[in-house]
Amino acid sequence: MSLALLRLARTEGIGPLTFRKLLARHRDGDAALAALPALSVGRTTPYTPPPLADAKREAAALAKLGGRFVYLDDPLYPPLLALLPDAPPVLAVLGDAALLAAPAVAIVGARNASAAGLRVAAELADSLAAKGLTVVSGLARGIDTAAHEGALRTGGTIAVLPGGVDVAYPPENAALIARIAARGAVVAEAPLGTTPTNRHFPKRNRIVAGLSLGVVVVEAAHRSGTLITARLALEQGREIFAVPGSPLDARCRGSNDLIRQGAHLTETAEDVLDHLPEQPRAGPLFDPSRMAGTAEDPPEALGPPPEGSGEVLELIGMSPVSVDEVLRRCHLTAPELQAVLTDLELDGRVQLLPGHRVMRSTNG
Repeated sequence: MSLALLRLARTEGIGPLTFRKLLARHRDGDAALAALPALSVGRTTPYTPPPLADAKREAAALAKLGGRFVYLDDPLYPPLLALLPDAPPVLAVLGDAALLAAPAVAIVGARNASAAGLRVAAELADSLAAKGLTVVSGLARGIDTAAHEGALRTGGTIAVLPGGVDVAYPPENAALIARIAARGAVVAEAPLGTTPTNRHFPKRNRIVAGLSLGVVVVEAAHRSGTLITARLALEQGREIFAVPGSPLDARCRGSNDLIRQGAHLTETAEDVLDHLPEQPRAGPLFDPSRMAGTAEDPPEALGPPPEGSGEVLELIGMSPVSVDEVLRRCHLTAPELQAVLTDLELDGRVQLLPGHRVMRSTNG
């Protein structure tokens, strides 16, 4: 059963939305795999799952690392993450998989963080972990690393990697990954051996937000990847917190703007605890469209733009248009289109809007 689900998740063209629909319709990984030939009729590229031997090799490699796979229908699958329509079909986990269901708060921020920002992130993480909350972050340089380090002083932390769970990223955090795996959990959506490219970072960010009841932003410039995480958290109904910073520091303009829009001003762990709900909100804390620019900073690893970018961009104008309308008029699958839109957003070419809409960026 699990190997069938792994093969289904690793099938090119089967994204999270399609995976969930197939599982809901067929109730079983083997049955879903058996349905792929019929679903491939009329497609230029048929759905071709990887051989069983490949799935066995990946599972054996993960087991050798002391890890395991957690599938969308698994009791250990994090319940908050499962609320996302595009929840990852499978997660590779090193460490304590049960920790994924524990109440958690994400702490994220700038890679080129100030010394003050690093100290605040570490102290917040330390205090929140001491109160029994799990601290989630993306293991990036700067604020993310400080948050993981702070949480390990007194409690548990979850690191979400942009590539494979066996690929230390950034490389200098290899020892930190080992410490987190021993006392917390390391999670990745991508197959083992995957080296991160630009499209992996927003996918990582949605998991960071999805695992958490709230997201604390410590230093975020305008048009930063951290603001993408905040926007995703808002759209998921998660609480948003931001640490105020100097108006003279460009690294704080995005986080200060979050406070201006309605994020909870945060200086201590108590500021988080006072506003942290037991469940996600039914709607966002404030309108995500009011946020400042949220295009990703140049990522630490770059890959070529996805095929179809030009075609998609031609379909998008200065007025908002439904993503479903773009999908009907282009030659991409829904997961392929989402990857293209994510990359175009990262480049500052388009803006993703509430209501599953998109428009050209005024800067693009």
